[in-house]
Amino acid sequence: MADIQLERITKLFKDVRAVDDVSLTVRDGEFMVLLGPSGCGKTTLLRSIAGLEQIDGGRVRIGDQDVTNLPPRRRRIAMVFQSYAVFPHMTVFDNIAFGLTMAKLPKPEIRQRAEQAADLLHITELLGRYPAQTSGGQRQRIAVARAIAMQPQVLLMDEPLSNLDALLRLEMRAELKRLLGEIGSTTVYVTHDQVEALSMGDRVAIMNQGHLIQVGGPLEVYDAPADRFVGGFIGNPPMNFLEGIPERRGAQVAIRIGTADELPIPDPPGALVGRVGRPVLLGIRAENIDLIESDAANGFLRGRSLVVEPLGSHNLVTIDVSGQLVKATTRPDVTIGRDAQVGLKLDWSRVRWLDPESGRALDEASDPAATNLAAPA
Repeated sequence: MADIQLERITKLFKDVRAVDDVSLTVRDGEFMVLLGPSGCGKTTLLRSIAGLEQIDGGRVRIGDQDVTNLPPRRRRIAMVFQSYAVFPHMTVFDNIAFGLTMAKLPKPEIRQRAEQAADLLHITELLGRYPAQTSGGQRQRIAVARAIAMQPQVLLMDEPLSNLDALLRLEMRAELKRLLGEIGSTTVYVTHDQVEALSMGDRVAIMNQGHLIQVGGPLEVYDAPADRFVGGFIGNPPMNFLEGIPERRGAQVAIRIGTADELPIPDPPGALVGRVGRPVLLGIRAENIDLIESDAANGFLRGRSLVVEPLGSHNLVTIDVSGQLVKATTRPDVTIGRDAQVGLKLDWSRVRWLDPESGRALDEASDPAATNLAAPA
């Protein structure tokens, strides 16, 4: 296997910068997910690694080799596309063995590798069938088996599960995570589905408008988003953002949100203390807010419930707090009526403080390295 080093990759489509000065290191054997909305540049970056796009700036290294100007066939990569791309006139075995046959490997080795890949994907009983005799999930397994049979240095996957229904996607997520853990391949996986990204990746690289915004472990990007975009894109519901002004009250720092009473902030971070008197954004996840009865809410935020959505495992409550909307979760057995006055108890240890103009987290706004774009040592 091998690591991947992307150094200031830029790709232009006429006047559009599809990928803009992106640097990223993927460790040997790591499962890296490229996550972002449609049109953010993640697939273009993946195709640049594969050599399917000629980049306009920067360098691509796989292992100790500079592959920037090498064609795809010489990069020792395999790619699984969004479409199944299986040959309908070939058996499953011949589909899996296709790349090996084109490489003119000895027939015994071709059989061994194809059967081993089929066994890993649990499709050995399908080897004699044709694709028309298999389901959509089985065809996706065939495409993955064909890729891993090549024993590539790097496995690239472009939204391979997006054509499957919800239940099959759930099953295939677990299958792929198990498989890639077994083979230890260096993998770059593109998706717009945050659930796939957080549940499968060792690390997640989040892109927007051609830029790499943040790289980190699943819990890191969820709990400590580098900016408002990441907090708003990851999570269902997305992170709440409330605008307020921190003020000094003796030895304490408090924040005023709209017309609400000032809220003392326990252990305010230094970056927030430096913003006293200037607007800030308070970011907090729905599950880090406890709803309490209004008459017991002294010293807490107060609001009015607008919508209560029962979701089985929990309720999702939308609350108006001084004209700003907040979503909070409760246990399914907690009853909150529409238009009820409630108190909001924040878990201050889980609050993220951001600059309202740039959207950047205050503790990262002056430290570009904090986004962890390179692999940690």
